[in-house]
Amino acid sequence: MSDESKASPKTPSKAARFWHAWASMATATQAKQPSWAVPLVSPFPMIAQVYRSDFTRQLTSAGTTTWSYGAGKGFNLIPAPNMQVDIYPPPYFQRNSATASDGWGDVGLLYKYRIAARPEATGNYIISAQLGASFPTGQHRNGAKYATVTPTILAGKGFGRRWNVLSSLGGTLPTSQAASEGRTVHFNSVLEFRAAKLLTMELEDNASFFHGGPNDGRLQNFITPGILLGRIKFFPNQAGSRTGLVLGAGMQFATSSWHSYDHNVVLSARFAF
Repeated sequence: MSDESKASPKTPSKAARFWHAWASMATATQAKQPSWAVPLVSPFPMIAQVYRSDFTRQLTSAGTTTWSYGAGKGFNLIPAPNMQVDIYPPPYFQRNSATASDGWGDVGLLYKYRIAARPEATGNYIISAQLGASFPTGQHRNGAKYATVTPTILAGKGFGRRWNVLSSLGGTLPTSQAASEGRTVHFNSVLEFRAAKLLTMELEDNASFFHGGPNDGRLQNFITPGILLGRIKFFPNQAGSRTGLVLGAGMQFATSSWHSYDHNVVLSARFAF
């Protein structure tokens, strides 16, 4: 037998070992929570590790449209058990208006901590808390005037393996000039139905209550039906493979008497890793 045939397999590189350990930790962390689909619009209590890019088209009462490329989404990372850190590159806004300019929006960050969770077989629920922040990097008024922070509490409960509800309550708080800029309370509810292994149908209610600022006392509410497909695994026969694709589509319909836009098309693409 030659020396080559006796040689041991090549030792994995440090980068390969690091990635394997990180992927294993992320898989173990997600195995402790329900495997529900991440909704199109609403914040979600689950811990996820994806790169997400959304595309939205808003229609105003004046007939103008605004496309958002990226829609304030980006990296969702699991750095440690029970934790998620998000990095949101600025979205790009394209407007068909003579009074508004195209340009980049605000950069955002988010930290989420999963307080308690049980998978479908042993409880089927989850409770989390998160703190988001945005920074006024937008061009040509395509963002907020001041930095904001958004604390949110999130929860979900499943009923069997097909139905689940998600809910979140939070607020967007400007770090400066709060009286003139105003504060916004967000309340979101989601009903999901898993129609098939890779197909989830959802109905969201997205409500915003404005306190102070130019919209003081107003309520804006949307109903959002949507559909989510995935995760479509890239390597389905490879044990432990995490990589895959999730696609989603839906539309927000305004149900409140006052609303800044309507018929908002939402398209979502998520690369899980």
